[in-house]
Amino acid sequence: MSMSWLITTLSITAFFSYQLAYAYDLDALQDICVAVKDPNTSVFVTGKVCKDPKLANADDFFASGLNVSGNPVPKFGFAAKLLDINTMPGLNTLGISIARGDLKAKGLIPPHTHPRATELITILEGTVYAGFLAPDTNFFKSHFFFKILNPGDVFVIPQGLIHFQYNVGHKKAVILATFNSQNPGLVVIPSSIFASDPPILDDVLAKGFQLDKKVIEELRKKFSQDMPSVIVCS
Repeated sequence: MSMSWLITTLSITAFFSYQLAYAYDLDALQDICVAVKDPNTSVFVTGKVCKDPKLANADDFFASGLNVSGNPVPKFGFAAKLLDINTMPGLNTLGISIARGDLKAKGLIPPHTHPRATELITILEGTVYAGFLAPDTNFFKSHFFFKILNPGDVFVIPQGLIHFQYNVGHKKAVILATFNSQNPGLVVIPSSIFASDPPILDDVLAKGFQLDKKVIEELRKKFSQDMPSVIVCS
């Protein structure tokens, strides 16, 4: 093999490898997006359709309401309010959103994940015990990262990992959470498992959690009760 031929081959290979490295799918902005064959069928794009830039105005990039708490979830003792593209259309395609969380004393934002975003929390008031679970080399275990956070403290939760926030203080706590996605998604672990529609087979849950089926039935009742929706800013 001649040196010139080898150099040419390596150059061509590097060129196509470079191109392929950038030929990846964009991150999804919704949980599912089923393909349709009929072009006349309603189309829901991943994200929001953009308006003509000439029609944009300052109000598209403005929202208010983060100075007050959102809808309370009495069962867990917290309230949440989200600011996203539905209330600030100018956020579309910018890859960012923000939320406020208010926790009563001993209030808990239960274990959950954001499948499309890393979360950065800043404590504005109170004392919060926050942590996330990262995979371990042993698939049946996890590594737990946690901190006790006070006003001014910042904690980051990597994308997709299970995490929670718990108010360990004796007065209200307020959290400001920012996400690197305009639609971070939310999967509340207990409710997703025990209040799914249709329900997961009892055998699966009983064996998976090593619990009696009677316990599974009780958990279904607890988590199947309607929860208030997270409200958005005005």
